Amino acid sequence: MIPNKAVEKLSVFEKVGFSSGDAACNLLFNPITMFLAFFYTDIYGINAGVVASIFLLVRVIDAFFDPLYGAMIDKTKSRWGRYRPWMLWCAVPFTISCMMMFYTPDLGPNAKIIYAFFTYLLLSLLYSAVNIPFCSLGCVITGNARERVSCQQYRCIAGAVAGLFCTFTLLPLVQYFGGGNRQTGFFWVVTLYSVLALVLFVFCFRTTRERVEPQNENNDGILTNLKNALKNDQLIVCSLGMFLDCFPSFVRGAVAIYFAKYIMHLNDWMSTLFMSLGIVAGIIGCLITPLFTRYFCKVAVYKYVKLCLVALSLALYLIDPLNQTFIFSFYFVLSVVHLTSAPILWSFVGDADDYGEWKLKKRMAGLCASSNLFTLKVSLAVSGALVGGILSLYGYVPDAAQQSESAVSGIYLLMAGIPAAGYAASWILFQFFYKLDRQTMGRIEHELFTVSEGTK
Repeated sequence: MIPNKAVEKLSVFEKVGFSSGDAACNLLFNPITMFLAFFYTDIYGINAGVVASIFLLVRVIDAFFDPLYGAMIDKTKSRWGRYRPWMLWCAVPFTISCMMMFYTPDLGPNAKIIYAFFTYLLLSLLYSAVNIPFCSLGCVITGNARERVSCQQYRCIAGAVAGLFCTFTLLPLVQYFGGGNRQTGFFWVVTLYSVLALVLFVFCFRTTRERVEPQNENNDGILTNLKNALKNDQLIVCSLGMFLDCFPSFVRGAVAIYFAKYIMHLNDWMSTLFMSLGIVAGIIGCLITPLFTRYFCKVAVYKYVKLCLVALSLALYLIDPLNQTFIFSFYFVLSVVHLTSAPILWSFVGDADDYGEWKLKKRMAGLCASSNLFTLKVSLAVSGALVGGILSLYGYVPDAAQQSESAVSGIYLLMAGIPAAGYAASWILFQFFYKLDRQTMGRIEHELFTVSEGTK
């Protein structure tokens, strides 16, 4: 049995420390998901179709490295644990790679494409080296199912705050640092974000502990562990769920600036306010998650949220985009509902790891985290390629004063129709294939952990 410290109640300070790791990731991940397509097409001058191809190819290559990362990280042994050291070792090269990606050397058209491809690939590989250990830490920081949801709530709030900071400050700071030159402005803003992220990674490392240790030391080889992970059916469901859950978010997040500029006809400041409002709403969504999971099974809550999001997404087609007051309010509600399910989704990763140890007698937190990051990146690849591909297919013209009716239809499809389909597919998956509900996890926790009266 694992000792009681594995399920003890965590301090608020440690939860804040844990959440700072996600804040660090989002300080740099947010500009990538929300602005990179726009940066490549409208600032660096790369064709939207080419951008779509870069996104797809890089993310597919990168994603297949993640399970290998996870298996290797699980084998790490140090006085600081298995996962925390990786965040410390890889934080500096990761932040430097972010700066390189937003640096725009004066190159010819083909050289620009090559530079964009290799810098984006380097960043993606290094992101895995810090994010997989961080996600793995969420599996082993506690074995208490309720504390695990609480940690993920803190994490999602911190990530959303970091995303809000980026969204609210990026375009104004680009103008300030660039003095009208947006290429220069983007580079110095991302450099500032990189320094802040480095500080947060170190803070996360110093303030957290790894409490859950495997009952049986896993001495299997990397390939054997990869095969064993495939036997964890709930991990597979969870990983597919990560793809389907992130897909609407990535698509809508990438196209939001296009929607604000070309459909709502907002200037840079109002576009920033529109996107920032969505992130503020997301923070509120994370805050209210425990109001539901305290009284209802978190799996049921997750599924009902997905159904609500299908309806809300399709309703975007019915709203007058020029009625700013109403559409701002509607987007706020949509974002609240969307982020309500985020802490629940990430807690599923730890639950799948517990289930794997309970079923297979092997704990593989790194592989669990990396498998979910794998599908998250595939989702990012597909969504990024889809955004670029649909914009190109529907005749989008970068930085045009007015878009064609066809281009407007493509933006609406990305903003409403495709996210609705993603939410619906997510509901189907968890309705019919996910079985780690409150009752099941209670039995697994009871059999895995020695729980004291004070932590039950």
